[in-house]
Amino acid sequence: MSSILAPAASQATGTHQQQSVDGAPYLSVSGDVLFHHRTGVEGEFSWRENQGVYLPSELNLNYRPIFWSVNGIWVPKVTKRISIEVLSGLGQAQTRFYNSSPYSSNNHLMFDFGGGIKAYWHHFFLRPEARIYLVNNYQEFSSSHALRYGATIGYTFKPRK
Repeated sequence: MSSILAPAASQATGTHQQQSVDGAPYLSVSGDVLFHHRTGVEGEFSWRENQGVYLPSELNLNYRPIFWSVNGIWVPKVTKRISIEVLSGLGQAQTRFYNSSPYSSNNHLMFDFGGGIKAYWHHFFLRPEARIYLVNNYQEFSSSHALRYGATIGYTFKPRK
């Protein structure tokens, strides 16, 4: 579970719409595979839990932002039970607009970076985390950047050494 912090609709500048991408819970699914010296590949898919109303005084369309990315990840071990995650990569920011058809989408290239602290208990872990999304040409919202922050409860298949 996480949330997005982004500039408010009233802070829109230039050709950005007066609509913020924040204001709702976001759900996420992620996984990583470490290959060599605690480096590897990580993937993530995050979406707004419920539909919002896009430009309620003008268009009044239901919408849902979706962010996905593939990242390089580095996971240095701090103690036997604590690791730090640092990651960065590319993905896509997609906004689905729901109208008479099932939905239409606007897609934008996205760069993301962030990290977290993983605390293990047997095979389970708790990870407070944060990601910064930099979205190319994200004109549908008040800004081309957003911060996603939250916490993950997860499971690891490899035993800790």
